[in-house]
Order: sequence, then structure tokens, then C-alpha cells
Amino acid sequence: MVYKIGLLYGDAIGPEITKATEVIMKAAVKKAEVECEFPVFPMGWEGIQKYGDPVPEVTKEGLKDVHGWVFAPHDSAAYPKEQFEKLNPSGTMRHYFDLYSNMRPARTYPGVPSHVGEADVVVFRENSEGFLPDRNMYRGYGEFMPTPDMVISTSVVTRRATERIAHEALKCAMRRKKHLTIVHKANVVKMAGEMFRSTTKQIAAEFYPEVRIDDFHIDAMTAHLVRHLQDFDVILCSNLFGDIVSDLAGELTGSLGLGPGINTNDRQCMAQAAHGSAPDIAGKNIANPTGLMLSASMMFDWLAQRYRDDKLEKVSKLMENGILDTMKEGYVTPDLRGKATCSSYAEAIARKIENA
Repeated sequence: MVYKIGLLYGDAIGPEITKATEVIMKAAVKKAEVECEFPVFPMGWEGIQKYGDPVPEVTKEGLKDVHGWVFAPHDSAAYPKEQFEKLNPSGTMRHYFDLYSNMRPARTYPGVPSHVGEADVVVFRENSEGFLPDRNMYRGYGEFMPTPDMVISTSVVTRRATERIAHEALKCAMRRKKHLTIVHKANVVKMAGEMFRSTTKQIAAEFYPEVRIDDFHIDAMTAHLVRHLQDFDVILCSNLFGDIVSDLAGELTGSLGLGPGINTNDRQCMAQAAHGSAPDIAGKNIANPTGLMLSASMMFDWLAQRYRDDKLEKVSKLMENGILDTMKEGYVTPDLRGKATCSSYAEAIARKIENA
């Protein structure tokens, strides 16, 4: 089987960190003897300049035929004014491809100071509805102004969306420590919060009885993460709460800039780091590609489970181990007080993969 992995280089530091990620992906698939193709699709300023759209139809159509893709950061805040009426590229991808599950790990890394000691958690964020107005409507926008002095924002929680993200989080919990924590606000947002909590518990009881379930209100959960993040393993949140909790967990364990993530539907995976496009350092070859590299490693692990292909799992492990071993040696980029460039860091990881 030939796997197709799309590359979307994006804006600012996007091309640099995507090319660095491409280097180690190609080293890993060669080492694991996996046949892969890496088609490139326009996104961001490239899409605007060539097609008048940051996510043009040629990209959408092309991605329908791939197994996964690496999605670089985009600098949508700098786009022409007429583009502001559209969803940003990230929101477009999640909406168009129904990438309903956002998986964001947070862990301690070699040589990176942690605020909470050793920790390793995974946050699952429901990605398709909730309180984010760009995602909770089939058509239109979930926020509007009846008068100049009033804003009404809608929140959508459905049983179907909750069930499918619950399955994703619980499957992950079964592969880890069999512990899932549900984050909600059912004491105030009573109907939506209770539907999210009770539906997840029903799915767990019926399909994953081995998993231990607990739940916390969002405000209490943030305090618990600061005080004892180590007590948690897999955390399940609605869209807005997941955005907050995953960023907090990432920063507590060292740096949000290292945070990886994947967005998935039932058959495709988009690798996307948690950080932004950092236009202030673009073109200097000093950006840290670790977050995107680890996202790509997660993508191959997800594809390994999806297609039951042990070779893809090997690709994932080769990438992850190469990254972590290089960090242990202290050969890192300037943001981590190292002397490596973005490209030389990738080359060092690739050599480790080749010699594994």
C-alpha cells in the first residue's frame, strides 16, 4: 500500500518547520520500508496569491485523496481584509473535512524545565461544535449582533458529536492507563454540560468498562492541573474548554511552543502543532520544528491504528525517539538555549533515524 501524506507549507515559519518535518518523515519511512508519497498543496499566502483563497478548491480536492497531511501554521491576521469574512485556514480544514477530534498531548521533554515535575497527559477536544462560533453552524456564523450594543453567541452540544469524541478518548485511555477525566460545567451550563458528561459515561459503561472515569468542573480542573497534573492521564473536553486546558497543560509541562496535536475524522488525520506562525523569526532558520515533528509522529501512529499497519507504528516511533534523543543531547534550537538551526536540527534527527 502506498500512503499519501500531504504537505501544506503555510506562512511565516511554516515552510521552514514543514520542510524540517519532511526531512525526518522521509528518513523514517525509508528506514521502516513504507511506501509514501508527499504531494504539496497551497495554503495561506500562497493560496491567496495564486487562487485568491488561503485554502483554494485545488487543495480541498487534493486532500480528499490523501491519508493524512501536515498542516503548517498560518498568519491569517495579516491576510487582506476581504479574507476576514472567511474561516481561517485551520477552521476551514476542521469544518470542511469534519475533523471532529483534536488530540493534544502535554508531556515533559528532555532538557526543558517543567512547572509540575514529570507529567504525561493527553487532552481530547471536541472539534466540531461547542462555543466556537466558526464551528457550531451548518451554514452561517454562530455569533451575531441584534444591536450595536449586544452580542449573542450560541453554543451547540449534540449527543452524536459527544459520542464520537468520547469513543476516541476512551480508545486512547484503553491504550494508556485506563483513566479518563471529563471536564465540563454542568453545575451552571446544566443541560449542555450534563449531556456531555452523562453521554460520555454511558459510552464508557457500555463499551469500555475497564476505564476509570472521573469528572471535574472546568474552573476546578485548571486548579488541579496546576497543583497535580501527574494525577491525570486522558482528559476529555468540549471545544472551548479543550482549547484552554490543552494550552495550560502544554505550558505547565515546559512550553506551548513544543505542543503537538492531530485533528482526525474517521479516515484521515491532519498533523498540526499548537503554536502559531511566528512571523518575527520567519526566514532566519531558527524556528523550533519540534511541535510539528511530533504532530507528524502522532499522525503516523494514528494511521497505524487506522490501517492496522505495524510499519507505520515503526515510523512513528523512529521519529519520536529520534527527536527525544536529539533533545537529550542538547542539540536544540535557540529558543531552548541551543545552537542548532531549524534545518541542522532536522538533519541531526534524520541521522539518528538512519542509524537506529
